[in-house]
Amino acid sequence: MKKISAAALFTCLLLASCTPKASTAGPIGPAVSTAEQIAQGKTIFENACGRCHKLPEPTAHTSVQWVGIMNSMAPKAKLTDEQHQWVYDYIVSVKR
Repeated sequence: MKKISAAALFTCLLLASCTPKASTAGPIGPAVSTAEQIAQGKTIFENACGRCHKLPEPTAHTSVQWVGIMNSMAPKAKLTDEQHQWVYDYIVSVKR
């Protein structure tokens, strides 16, 4: 019985180590974009995001909430890491 348990544990560990890791769309940190890049982020937000759904108000969520939203939506919009950052920086730059 111990051999079967050990073999099952080993198999589970092997399978778990072979599965692809969940990836995020890219690192989002403090605003590092220039004014021109933030303007690009606004354009990308309006065009890429607005293509599929009504645009949410940037002030509708906190910057922390936007991280989660952006991490889930950026891959669907096929944004590069740079574009992802620019859109995030645009969104959080909008004053409440």
